Amino acid sequence: MTAPPPDDCLAHNDWICGDYLSTRRQILLDALAQHLQLTLISVALGLVIAVPLALLARRRRWTVGPVLGITTVLYTIPSLAMFSLLLPLYGLSATLVVVGLALYSLTLLVRNILAGLDGVPAEAREAARGMGYGPMRQLLTVELPLAVPAAMAGLRIATVSAVALTTVGAIVGYGGLGNLIYAGMNAFFKAQVLTASVLCVLIAVVLDLLLLGVERLLTPWRRAGRRARVRSRAVAGPERPAAAAPGQRV
Repeated sequence: MTAPPPDDCLAHNDWICGDYLSTRRQILLDALAQHLQLTLISVALGLVIAVPLALLARRRRWTVGPVLGITTVLYTIPSLAMFSLLLPLYGLSATLVVVGLALYSLTLLVRNILAGLDGVPAEAREAARGMGYGPMRQLLTVELPLAVPAAMAGLRIATVSAVALTTVGAIVGYGGLGNLIYAGMNAFFKAQVLTASVLCVLIAVVLDLLLLGVERLLTPWRRAGRRARVRSRAVAGPERPAAAAPGQRV
């Protein structure tokens, strides 16, 4: 039996190994695709549930406490306990992970959407009513657009959190890159653990930047406002110090 060549990083179990990327490329791509699928579906499901809850709390103020209280309690349940509670309903399936992650995202989404709606200036609502807007048109064309910045902040945090929590789905076999992380930790396969972990970080960063770009596209008036402030400062010129009184040193 011949000894492995000295430059064989897989045989040496190095943390950084190019051979791992080339020989396990399809495994990594499949895990990456599953991770993205679980994350995006769960956040989308959470958003579909959170928007009506936030609108209900906005319309009927007595429901704010129960809605925020229930979603907060759900968020405090440990992930392993959450999956165990959902196990009798969904079994060992991807649906179990998706529903669990969606429930975790509710508190972040509901709170931020509600905060965005509450932050809409009263002047904007009065102007919309003065133009003859009904409640639904006012909601869709005035209140929701102005609530986008706060809502997107919650969506970004929920998405990044879902990327991290998806790895816990490895306990039921649906954890995306988490499957590789857990398997690599059990076998002390350094290259697999590091590569899968770095990919998780990259997914979180890329999704966060994409959502930031979407937010800027949905709020063009904020960019126009910043440009107007910059132009006004440029026209006004730099501030000059006040003139000193007679006999006073400058």
